[in-house]
Amino acid sequence: MIKRHFFLVAAAALLGLMVLAVILRMAFAGDEKAGGGPGGRGGPGGGRGQTVSEAVVTARPFTDEIRVLGVARGRRSVNITSSTSELITRVLFSDGQRVAAGAPLVELQAREEDAGIIEARAQVAQAQRQYDRYKTLADRGIAPRVTAEDAETGLATARASLNAAQARRGDRLIRAPFGGVLGLSSVTAGTLVSPGGIITTLDDIDVVRVDFPIPERYLGVLRTGTPISATIDAYGDETFNGRIALIDTRINEQTRAVTARAEIPNPGGRIRPGMAVRVAVQQGQRTSAAAPEAAVQYEGDGAFVYRIAKGESGSTAQRVEVETGAVEGGFVEILSGLDAGDRIVGSGLNRIQPGAPVRVAGSGQGRPGQTGGQARQPARGAAPAKAAAQ
Repeated sequence: MIKRHFFLVAAAALLGLMVLAVILRMAFAGDEKAGGGPGGRGGPGGGRGQTVSEAVVTARPFTDEIRVLGVARGRRSVNITSSTSELITRVLFSDGQRVAAGAPLVELQAREEDAGIIEARAQVAQAQRQYDRYKTLADRGIAPRVTAEDAETGLATARASLNAAQARRGDRLIRAPFGGVLGLSSVTAGTLVSPGGIITTLDDIDVVRVDFPIPERYLGVLRTGTPISATIDAYGDETFNGRIALIDTRINEQTRAVTARAEIPNPGGRIRPGMAVRVAVQQGQRTSAAAPEAAVQYEGDGAFVYRIAKGESGSTAQRVEVETGAVEGGFVEILSGLDAGDRIVGSGLNRIQPGAPVRVAGSGQGRPGQTGGQARQPARGAAPAKAAAQ
């Protein structure tokens, strides 16, 4: 019985000691926080706030541009084809060759045409002899004049037949309709071509044309001769300059856009027909307040930034609603809400709460006992203040 009571008393004492330890721990934690321990107001982390980078709103030029996508085409482009089914006897060009207007490209088999020319020349010779004989007799008065005239008509008919035969023979030689650069071809001597079959392509690409759609609301500001700039994925950020050469007379009823055609000089033939071209039509420049893209956060249809403002105990982040405009060169145009010279948070916006204390990286703000970013250090050899007081 005595042993049982002893264990009960010991358990009660142990429970009391545990409760006392918890109470003392809580009390000491409160004193440490109030006295400037770690995490307290006077501790090393007290009042420092979130470390952020700073950006300054500056005035920057922005360009009013219309940006659209177009397709490059040669100033003149054609597929070289045959008008008849025939075998190729000679190929007179090489792939990628630059040719002049009228240069022979392909010769087709022309045995019938050659025979027709021989026959037509014989008829011309026969008609010429008859005409000469009847004209001589008519001049002497032996034959009537009408006989000589009939012979002259026959000679003209024979000559016309010869010209027709030579023209048919000429159709067997396919020539370049204009100067340009030939494309790839797979035809050789002995290839059978048919009407509409492509033998090769020919493009005049010294100047390329770019057709692109423009919304009809911009018709009032577009003019023939308006300068444009273009970029192509194959050449990165390199810019090609040109001018609007023509604006179509009709507007597409479905897209409510008008097609504009720009011409871009193409020395070296770097721009190829069929390339996708990003066209920017400039309408002038303006100067506006600008903030880095990383400093602007978007929420729904609006946008906001955090402005760095001075508070009683340091800098704070104030959320400011802004109206944005164009985005160009990594900067966002600020139409309202900020002025040039305002300090804003440059990055880390998702970790900041409105009105929260912040510390600008590298400024040394927020360290207790510092003025102007430099901590006050006692002079060498000087006694601590407490000792001096004694």
